[in-house]
Amino acid sequence: MPTVHVVLPGDIDDPAAPSGGNGYDRRICAGLAAAGWSVREYAVPGGWPQPSPAEHAALAEVLAGLPDGAPVLVDGLVASVVPDALTAHAGRLRLVPLVHLPRDDDAEARALAAATAVVATSAWTRDRLLHRYALPADRVHVAAPGADPAPSAPGSPGGSALLCVAAVAAHKGHDVLVEALTAVADQNWTLTCAGPLHRDPPFVDRLRARLAAHRLADRVRLTGPLTGDRLAAAYHAADLLVHPSRGETYGMVVTEALARGVPVLASAVGGLPDALGHAPDGVRPGLLVPSEDPQALAEALRHWLDDARLRARLREAALRRRDTLDDWTTTTTRITTALKEALASCVSE
Repeated sequence: MPTVHVVLPGDIDDPAAPSGGNGYDRRICAGLAAAGWSVREYAVPGGWPQPSPAEHAALAEVLAGLPDGAPVLVDGLVASVVPDALTAHAGRLRLVPLVHLPRDDDAEARALAAATAVVATSAWTRDRLLHRYALPADRVHVAAPGADPAPSAPGSPGGSALLCVAAVAAHKGHDVLVEALTAVADQNWTLTCAGPLHRDPPFVDRLRARLAAHRLADRVRLTGPLTGDRLAAAYHAADLLVHPSRGETYGMVVTEALARGVPVLASAVGGLPDALGHAPDGVRPGLLVPSEDPQALAEALRHWLDDARLRARLREAALRRRDTLDDWTTTTTRITTALKEALASCVSE
């Protein structure tokens, strides 16, 4: 296999800032290496997606130092905001942006126009890119996240252990969740929120104040980021993953929960319905509600907590769904296809 150069955000390995995008990138680099590629990583420091002029110049220097004809996989957090840098090297490098979250702006349009191929991390993202930009459909590939096999969670009889895995910030909808929980405060439940707390400190402060005002602070635990065994333990202890995001291109936490047979209650936005999917018999392994609708979320939570038969049906569906999940080898194979097509275009030009 040839060498692939991978341009990554500088915080790729920061344990204080885990994210689905960084986790995806790290798994792809490992998967490409395991598949025989020589992987050269360039973690570019910067306040991506808002780099300073100096950070922009440092990225341009990295690209300038790469050999002619090289395939270059560029994380979309970086690629989508540096169209000039990509355009400057479009004629000599095989640029392949990896788009996690479309920005829907002119800068991204110019950046993707300079690409040899584009990888989207969900079918929803690909559809959005093709709708928004004049991109050749055959050059936009989908490589959805994989899921690792995991022991099934035991579940509890009452289904009271709720889990939310996401950075505690407005776009993830924790405020909507807390409002919904105040409406079901009479029910037996606890919530663990696992995710960074530093992204939006004023939002976290307002969330804590609301919890205190409704006397829920002792039932909602904000753990900060969890990784490795600690995150696995949180999934294993959960009865229901709750993901009230205001927008999501895929939602890796959904398939991570399903890999353990944990049902999901999520917003019906972006790629979340696709990530939730169906068991082979067509049953959803969870519930979908409108985004930013605390009443609908509260009704779904009450339904879950009140109805033992519903809980049993969704758990069975989640256990069946886990057997249909793709692994990370499939994701890597799809990335490899995009890279090989980018290299083939170099030969044909």
